[in-house]
Amino acid sequence: MPSDQSHEKSSLLLKLGAIVDRVPPAPIVDPMHFVNRARTLAAEHTADVDRPGRGFFADQFETEANWKTHYTGTGPEIYSQCNGKLDAFVAGAGTGGTITGVARFLKERLPDVRIVLADPEGSGLYNKVKYGVMYDKKEKEGTRRRQQVDTIVEGIGINRMTANFEAGRELIEDAFKVSDDEAMGMARWLVERDGIFVGSSSAVNCVAAVKLAKKLGPGHRIATILCDSGTRHLSKFWAKAGEIGGDTHMKLEDVFGSGG
Repeated sequence: MPSDQSHEKSSLLLKLGAIVDRVPPAPIVDPMHFVNRARTLAAEHTADVDRPGRGFFADQFETEANWKTHYTGTGPEIYSQCNGKLDAFVAGAGTGGTITGVARFLKERLPDVRIVLADPEGSGLYNKVKYGVMYDKKEKEGTRRRQQVDTIVEGIGINRMTANFEAGRELIEDAFKVSDDEAMGMARWLVERDGIFVGSSSAVNCVAAVKLAKKLGPGHRIATILCDSGTRHLSKFWAKAGEIGGDTHMKLEDVFGSGG
C-alpha cells in the first residue's frame, strides 16, 4: 500500500498476520506503484515452486467483479430502504466500483435519478465529469508537490480512468469538488451533531450531498454512503481535523466557511 496511507490500515493487516509492503506514492506507469507492485508480488509467488500455494492479485481497480458487487448488493439496498423514491445518489470514486454499480442499478429503475460524483482535492475526476478532461489544477507545472492525489483524504480521488469508473461514467451527470477543509469540517459536524465518527471519504460524500441539496432545493431525497470509519483515519485525517467534543452549537454553514 502507499506509504502515505494512515498507519491504522497497515497495523490492522499486520495484526492479522499479513506482510505489508508500504511503497512511496508513484504514478501508475511506475513499476513501484502499489498496484503494479502487488501484481508483481503475486506473480512471483505463483512462479516460485518452493513457496506453498499461489499468489492472488485482486485487481480491484479494473475487475468487473467490483462494480457488479455494488450492482447486486449496495444498489438494491439503497433502492429498498428508500422505497424506490430517490432523486439523487452521491458518492466519491477511488476504484469507481461503488458509484458505477449503484448508478447502473438505480438508473434501470429510476431513469431520472441524478448520479453525482464527490471528488477531493488533487483528483482529476471532477474535471473528467464536468469537462471531459482528466486534470486537476494541482498538476500544473511547477506546483505539483507529489506524484499522487494531493489531499489528506484517503480512499477516493484518482488521476486516471479505471475500468470500473469507465463502466458507469456516462451515467454520472454532475460533480462537486470538496476541499480538505470542508471534509474536516463536515467530519467534526457529524460527530458534534449526530454522534457519527466517520473517515475522510465519508466526510467528502456528505459535503457533496449537502452541496447538491442546496442546488436542488427543498423536497428532494438524496442518498450517499458512509464508507469508512474514523478509527481508520486517526493518524492522518483526524490528526489534522482537530479535537472534538462540546461544540454542540456548530452550524452546518461553518463547514462551508471557506466558500463551498
